[in-house]
Amino acid sequence: MSASIHPSPSILLASNSPRRKELLTQLGYVFTSKGSDIDESVNVNESAVEYVERMAVQKALVQANDENTVVIGSDTSVVCGDEILGKPKDYDDAKRMLEMLSGNTHQVLTSIAVVKGADVSVRVVTTDVTFKTLTDSEILNYWQTGEPKDKAGSYGIQGIAGQFVTCIKGSYSAVVGLPLYETAQLLAKHGCPTVVMQS
Repeated sequence: MSASIHPSPSILLASNSPRRKELLTQLGYVFTSKGSDIDESVNVNESAVEYVERMAVQKALVQANDENTVVIGSDTSVVCGDEILGKPKDYDDAKRMLEMLSGNTHQVLTSIAVVKGADVSVRVVTTDVTFKTLTDSEILNYWQTGEPKDKAGSYGIQGIAGQFVTCIKGSYSAVVGLPLYETAQLLAKHGCPTVVMQS
């Protein structure tokens, strides 16, 4: 039976993402989760870093109603050139994105925000991901699996699309949805160390 983190303060993950839940569990934390419904539109002249920071903080602040609860917000964006690639609207949109990523290196930006009372901490982790060259049939077959439909950039690295990745420089867990190192450090700063951090 695994050890658990001390129960106070409690931890709330402001997300319903099964991938983020799995990653936070991997660190040994006991927590509750609740998704945040916010406007995810990109502001005019907003950079990708500014966007993911704002999204993570807003997601956390929506749930930050109890000063004894540490709230975690996170956001992941796929960036190719100057364009933030969100979730695809349809097959044509997914095909456009995957064609942009095909044979190229793009960036995955994941922000982690931790809020306790009036104290807000946020970090952004950037990872370079390189794709092999994709054929039209590979893109179509991948779309038909259903995996790209709810994924930023139209792919999930932890799923079928892992076979498209030829190189990754940075944090794999951040690409999946939650940077483990930064998450553990920020939670420890707010009074929630992992089991191995406890003295």
